[in-house]
Amino acid sequence: ERTAQIRQREEEVAWRLLWAVETRDKDTGTHVRRIGLCARALAEALGWDSQAVEDFKLAAAMHDIGKISVRDSILLKPGRLTAEEFEEIKKHTTAGAEILRGSSIPMLQMAEEVALSHHERWDGGGYPRGLQGEEIPESGRIVAIVDVYDALLSDRPYRAAFSHEEALAIM
Repeated sequence: ERTAQIRQREEEVAWRLLWAVETRDKDTGTHVRRIGLCARALAEALGWDSQAVEDFKLAAAMHDIGKISVRDSILLKPGRLTAEEFEEIKKHTTAGAEILRGSSIPMLQMAEEVALSHHERWDGGGYPRGLQGEEIPESGRIVAIVDVYDALLSDRPYRAAFSHEEALAIM
């Protein structure tokens, strides 16, 4: 019973942190919830143990927590970003890791790892560290996949959402 109470507190803290991001950008708020659920499903399919799967659902949802540090003029811009603006938004990975750094709670430790690594790419062309292949933590690789998939299925100010089939072909 005590373990369940502690878990409930951890979840509430995580969702309240995410609410802080959502107050600035509704699209990010709904996006992070979808990412948490999809990442959980993939981790489960990969055979992660049940506690890691539950931690990952919350950790994955926190992948964009660093966007709270991005200026509204960039975060809420209704069109494509300039090169300078994109460099600024890329900092959300390190900002998120910094927000989450130093916790003794396994879920928050995983969330730090995810925040820092979810824009790394298998070919080494990602950011912020240019990791490649298995240098990228598995948690970051999973979130990268579901993050891109969700982005492709979502309408953007500069393009309509792709279908499931189109998204898979692009990926």
